[in-house]
Amino acid sequence: MGDGEILKDTTRSTGRDALKKNVQAAIALAGAIRSTLGPKGLDKLLIDDDGRTLVTNDGVTVLETAKVEHPVAKMVIGASSLQDKIAKDGTTSTVILSSEMLRNAWELVVQGIHPAVIARGFRMAEQKIISEIEKYTTVGNEELFKQAAISALSGKGHESLKQTVSELSLIAGKYVMNKNRKMEKEKIKIISQTGSVVEDSEVVQGLVLAKKRIDLKMPKEIKDGKIILIDGGLERRSFSSDMKLNVTSPGILEQFRMKEREMLLTQVEHLKSLGVDVVACKEGIDDDVKNDLTKSGIQAFRRVAKSDLDLISMSCDATIVNDVLSAKKDSIGTCKSSVNEMLGGLEHWIITGNGCGATIIVRGSTVDIVGEVERCFDDCLGVVGQMYDDDRLLPGGGASYVALARCLRRYAETIPGREQLAVAAFADGLEVIVRVLAENGGLDPIESLLSVVAKQTSENSHNYGLNLFNGEVEDMVSNGVVEPLGIVRQAIIGATEASISILRIDDVLWAKQDVEIPELTE
Repeated sequence: MGDGEILKDTTRSTGRDALKKNVQAAIALAGAIRSTLGPKGLDKLLIDDDGRTLVTNDGVTVLETAKVEHPVAKMVIGASSLQDKIAKDGTTSTVILSSEMLRNAWELVVQGIHPAVIARGFRMAEQKIISEIEKYTTVGNEELFKQAAISALSGKGHESLKQTVSELSLIAGKYVMNKNRKMEKEKIKIISQTGSVVEDSEVVQGLVLAKKRIDLKMPKEIKDGKIILIDGGLERRSFSSDMKLNVTSPGILEQFRMKEREMLLTQVEHLKSLGVDVVACKEGIDDDVKNDLTKSGIQAFRRVAKSDLDLISMSCDATIVNDVLSAKKDSIGTCKSSVNEMLGGLEHWIITGNGCGATIIVRGSTVDIVGEVERCFDDCLGVVGQMYDDDRLLPGGGASYVALARCLRRYAETIPGREQLAVAAFADGLEVIVRVLAENGGLDPIESLLSVVAKQTSENSHNYGLNLFNGEVEDMVSNGVVEPLGIVRQAIIGATEASISILRIDDVLWAKQDVEIPELTE
């Protein structure tokens, strides 16, 4: 029995034909976001099924929002998403590098080089880069950190926006630095407000929630207090199922209510016995409880989201309890201050714990602008976290990619087999970053690339890259155009993994789908 009979309901593509289609899919995907790379990159307008629009310069946002069906394109998007998850930057570079590597690999396949040999050569090139890339780094300082944060926002807004976002991100990063000098990004909360300008955004040490105390007679500010977090409420319980009460005496119902109130006040007495000063509940607080808490000088907040309770728990070293009566001394956290303040015309709860915590208040004139600024903060905080974890920086402007390509070409000359061609093709692929930067800046890509290579060789320095604002080849570190080591390294690793995975595919089978007739409702 032949393959045709077994796979009669499957569309099959094999050998070179399959590889060619896969490479074409990767190149087409890169073409969709190629123009967004660099400080001169352009924006994309995304429109969903409901007509909602989104203007963004972020490569991974474009790819994840678009409806992509091709499985190979999804593999490349997966590499870009992983880059975003790990490094928060370099997502566009990952896709462009992967597509260029596959383009160069296809040229070798046409010349008769087997894809398995190319994959081995690519792996050798990747390992060489990992071992050599640290030689091209510069130890960062506070000023270079700021410049690297600004570089991460290239093409994502005007100069004032980049300055504001980078400065606030660095401040927030310091607020959430632990004893080991590691930035705990999960302790940074971002809230948004419309009706102002981006420059009015601010960072507050502590957690800021759009909440006000349940009674204005409660203390406005608590210092050095004890806090309890309740994953529930302080209110009368409802029946878990439908029930009917048969009241035979007029006093029974009143006794029932008195017992409920007594049970609630017992919980308040337990809180007072624990010395609690601040109460935060995920659910509601009964009026009787509110009055008793007010008389006791306890500050209370209700309907606090579970995610916010988790943040407060980390900041104040408190354990979230499900039931007040089960709370013990070790469940109680401590806070340096808990205060209600007006921010941007709205009342907010600002709580500062002994643990680290910070809140960035993002402001903008419209919802769309605020959304884009939030994405900028998310990317910038990721880059800041990378720098605080590892202070080694690489020169930007394509300089590090050109330097690594030159290193690989020298390494390729030492390889006797056909893998030498694959390593050289890998090196060619790295140089695509400079070419695309030049294209987006309105410069000649080939001339710009050759100028960077010549300058690095003549000056014997890997710091020279392309300045897109004047078209000259300059020292990127001196200009403050730098990027964290982890971003470039992860981009190259991600692109290599995706390229090798696609190269190893020589058979694509598509299951045929029967035409479905939709059911018509009467």
